[in-house]
Amino acid sequence: MRASGASSPSPFSLERYRTNRSHISTKKLALYCLFLLTWVSAVKAQTTVAHPLAARGRKAPVRDAVFHSASLERDMRYRVLLPQQYESGGRFPVLYLLHGLYGDYLNWDTRTNLENYALDLRLLIVMPDADNSWYTDSATVPQDKFEDYIAKDLISEVDEKYRTIRARHGRAIAGLSMGGYGAAKLALKYPELFAFAGSLSGALNAPHNLDTLRPEFRTKLLEVFGNEGSPQRADNDIFPLLNTPPQTPYPYFYLACGTEDFFLDTNRAFTLQLSSHKLAYEYHETPGAHAWEYWNSALEPMLQAVEQMIGESPKSAHSKQKKP
Repeated sequence: MRASGASSPSPFSLERYRTNRSHISTKKLALYCLFLLTWVSAVKAQTTVAHPLAARGRKAPVRDAVFHSASLERDMRYRVLLPQQYESGGRFPVLYLLHGLYGDYLNWDTRTNLENYALDLRLLIVMPDADNSWYTDSATVPQDKFEDYIAKDLISEVDEKYRTIRARHGRAIAGLSMGGYGAAKLALKYPELFAFAGSLSGALNAPHNLDTLRPEFRTKLLEVFGNEGSPQRADNDIFPLLNTPPQTPYPYFYLACGTEDFFLDTNRAFTLQLSSHKLAYEYHETPGAHAWEYWNSALEPMLQAVEQMIGESPKSAHSKQKKP
C-alpha cells in the first residue's frame, strides 16, 4: 500500500529572515544556518530507505525490464531477482510474485526482505506490474486483458529472455491480497503452467462478494468482474473453479493468513474446500493483520516451500504432508 502525507511547512523562511535581518548578528546567522542544515539532513534521513543487502556488503542481482504485452497492447514493467548462481550457467525454476491492490512491481523488493530471504535460493523471481487489474481480463474494458498478460505474454517473455526451466515443474506463482487471489485463480485456470500456487492474505472472494463486504473496492471490482451474475464473475470465482476437474492435476497450494486479517474467513473457506477435494496443500494461520509487517514475516517460509516444490525435475506435491 502506498502511504501519503503532507509535509509540514518549515519554521525557517526567507521572508522571516529578511524581516529580522537587521537584528541578526553574524554569530546568530551562523547558528541559524547550522540548525537549518541539521534539520534538512534529519528530514532527508527519514525518507531514505537502505537497500536490504547494504549492511551485508553484497550486491543484489536485480534487473528491471520493459516489454510490449500483445494482450494489453502496451508496454509493461517487471523486476527480476536473479539467483546468485545464475552467472554460473544452467537453467533455473521461476517464481512469479504478484503485488496487491494499489501496489506495483517494486513492492515486494522494496517493502520486504525478499533479497535476503532469497539470497541462497536457486530461484529466479519475477515481479510484474499489473495495475489494479485483479489479474483478470476486464468485463468492461476490452483492452485490459490482464489474465492473458500474465499467463501468455509474461511467461513467454521471461522464458525467452532468461535461462528458465520451461516446464510446469519449474514454475510457481504467488502473491499477496489481490495477488494472492490472482495466483490461486491462475493456478486453477492454467494448472499445466504451475506446480505451486501461493497466497498470503489472499482476497479469494474478490468476484464473489467483496464489493458488498468492502464498498470502497466496488467501483474497480464492477469494472473488472461486471455486475452480480455476470459470466465474468462465474468464470473468475475460484470456489466454483475448484469444483471443475482439470485435465492436468492442480498445483500444490500454499496459503497463509493473519488472525486479524479481514480475509481470514474466505481463506479458511478455501482451505476447507481444498481439503474436501483431497488436494495437496498447506495452510498457516498466525497472528497478523493485512499489512506489510505480516507479509514480510510470512514471505520467507513460503519461499522455502517454493524451493522444495519446484526445480529441475518433477516432484510429487502429494508427497508433502498437509499442515493445519
